[in-house]
Amino acid sequence: MNILILANRDLASNVALNLLLPNLAQHSLSLMLSSRVGGAPSPLAGMRRLKFFEQDLPNRLLFPHLPAPETRPGKYLSFGQMHRHLAGPAEDLNDINTEQGVEKVRALAPDLILSIRYGVILKEAVIALPRFGVVNLHSGLLPAYRGVMASFWAMLNGEPQLGTTCHYIQDPAIDAGDIISCTYLPVDREKCYLLHVLELYREGCQELLKVVDMLATGTCPVTRPQSGKGQYFSFPDQQALDRFAAGTLQLVDEQQMLDFLQQHYY
Repeated sequence: MNILILANRDLASNVALNLLLPNLAQHSLSLMLSSRVGGAPSPLAGMRRLKFFEQDLPNRLLFPHLPAPETRPGKYLSFGQMHRHLAGPAEDLNDINTEQGVEKVRALAPDLILSIRYGVILKEAVIALPRFGVVNLHSGLLPAYRGVMASFWAMLNGEPQLGTTCHYIQDPAIDAGDIISCTYLPVDREKCYLLHVLELYREGCQELLKVVDMLATGTCPVTRPQSGKGQYFSFPDQQALDRFAAGTLQLVDEQQMLDFLQQHYY
């Protein structure tokens, strides 16, 4: 199949792509990346610190200087090194819903679009292009946790487990499509929010691979509509960040993140 993957230029998307791409070698893959999720970056100190570890550190300091994977124990690739798995180089695309953006997608003739943390809400013109539809991997359990930073809000609410939801995108409504499957990850209060998010993709990406295998062999995934209204979450304000810290939870733990990067990238 021709598969277009839409992702974001952040660490979690990079981790997910490293889990996916080597297992999709029998397909023709294209990759388009958004620059960020949402509008202007938050001015809050806690969110700026999170952005540093999610985007600035990997994109500006780690990935540009990452040695070839053959020369290091850690085998994860930078976005630029992923060309070995792709039909062409990865492309930045933040205007996917414009006429020009739609034509770029149409030119790839995708049979399937996979979306992981892509920062732009897809409109009907893009959604209608792939014959097998658009499948999104949401880093939260739907319908309870729609929107951004679902794992943050679940941890703040004292949920015992986090999860991912593999679901179709059938219209521009956010995180509202029919559910294919969910995965679950117990909350470990010793681990920071960002490490939980990265760990979610181990099993979440396996669900995407199962969907691809089913569609490639002519089987349609069994789905169920989302029941219940759930809630839509946006980026946390200072009050939410303070409550998170007061509950002895951390957005980012520097040592945990350094250990993760060293294990997988060096």
